[in-house]
Amino acid sequence: MRSRVGPRHARRPVPTVLRGIYLPRGTDAGAFAMTTYGIPLLVLATTNSAALTGLAFALEWIPRLGAFAFAGALVDRHGTTAVLRYASVARALVVLAAAVLLPRQETGLGATVTVMVLAASTGILTECSYIAAETAGGVASREAGAGAHRVQSVLLGIDQVATLAGPALAGLLLQWTGATGMLIVIAVFSLLTSALAPRQYRQSKPAAAHPVGKGLRTGWSTLRSLPALGWLVAGLTVSNLAVGLLQAAAPVIIVKRLGHSTADVGFIWSVAAVGTLGAVALCRRAIDRLGLWPVGVVSATIAATACLAVSFADSYHAYLALITVLMAGEGGMTVVLRTLRSRLIPANVFGATLSLTILLLLLPFPLAGVLVAVVPPAQLGHVITLCAVLQATGLFTAFTRLRTAPALRPSSA
Repeated sequence: MRSRVGPRHARRPVPTVLRGIYLPRGTDAGAFAMTTYGIPLLVLATTNSAALTGLAFALEWIPRLGAFAFAGALVDRHGTTAVLRYASVARALVVLAAAVLLPRQETGLGATVTVMVLAASTGILTECSYIAAETAGGVASREAGAGAHRVQSVLLGIDQVATLAGPALAGLLLQWTGATGMLIVIAVFSLLTSALAPRQYRQSKPAAAHPVGKGLRTGWSTLRSLPALGWLVAGLTVSNLAVGLLQAAAPVIIVKRLGHSTADVGFIWSVAAVGTLGAVALCRRAIDRLGLWPVGVVSATIAATACLAVSFADSYHAYLALITVLMAGEGGMTVVLRTLRSRLIPANVFGATLSLTILLLLLPFPLAGVLVAVVPPAQLGHVITLCAVLQATGLFTAFTRLRTAPALRPSSA
C-alpha cells in the first residue's frame, strides 16, 4: 500500500485491511491496556500506598492530555505510519529501561521515583500511538461508507479484547515474574506495533508547521460546527469522571477495603471487557436496524444505572457484576461516538479534531486520580455516588439535545 489515501484504496481486500489496520491496532491496544491497568498495579505493589496509587494514576493521565495538544497535528503533518512507529519504539525503550532499573532498586525512594516516571512517560507515548492508530481507523471507516459503524465495531472489539487480556495478563505477570516480565511483554507489543505500522494515511500535501495552539483551535472550530458531535462529547466527558474514578479507585477498594489481591483487580476489568464485547456486537446490529440515537440512549441508561449501584456494592462479586454492566453500557456509547465522528469530521482536519475530542473525554481521568489520592478509602463510596449522579445528569442532557439531530436518526445509519 502507498502512504497516501486515494480513490484506488476505496475498497480494500480483507487481508490488506487485516494487515494494514487491524493487526497494528491489536498490538498497540495490547500495549495500551497493559500500561493503563498494569502501571497502577505496579505502583501499588511497589509502594503499598493508596495515595501514591491514585497519584500515579493522575501522573499517567496528565502527560497523556498534554500529548493530545500536538499528537493530532503530528499525524496530520507526518502521517500515521511515522507517528505510530516512532512512538511505539520510544515506549519500548522506556519500559525496557525500567525493567533493567527496578530489579536493582530496593523498595524505597528510588523505586517510587522510577515507577512514577514510568507512568508519566508511557502515558505520553501511548497516547501518541493511540491517536495515530485511531486516525488510521477513521480513514478506514470513511472508505467503508455506510458500513462505517461495522469498521468501528471491529476496532472497538479489538480494543476490548486487549482490555480483556491486558489487565489479567499484567496482574499475572506482576505476580509470577515481577515487574520485569510485565514490562518486557509491553515492550514486545510496542515493537510489533512499530513493525506492523500501517502505510495508510498522509495528507497529499505536507502540512506547514503550525503552533500547537493552532491544531487545538482547528479542532475546536470543527467541533463547534458539529453540534451533534459536540453534545455527545460533552455528555461522555461528564460520564468519564465516574468511569475514571472507578478505574483509579479499583486497586484501593479491592485490595485495601475488600481484602483481595492485585490480580483480582485485573480480573475485574478483564471480565468487564467480555461484557463490553457482547454489547459492541449487539450495538452493531441494533444500529443497522434502529439507528444511532436509540442505541445510545439505551446504552447511557444502562451505564448510569449500574454506576449508581456500584457505590452501594459491599462485596467483590457485586462490584465485579456492576462494573461489567457499566462497561457494557460504555461500550455501546463508544460505538455511537466513533461512528458519528468518523461520519462528520472532515478528512483534512480529522487528526486535529480527533485529538481535541479525545482530550476532552480524558480530562476527568487525572482529576479522578487526584480524588483517590486525597480522599480516605473509607469515603470513596460517597464520592462515587456523587459522580454517578453527575454522570446520569450529563448523559440525560446530552441525549435529550441529540433526539432531533439528523446525524443520529435511523435513516442516517
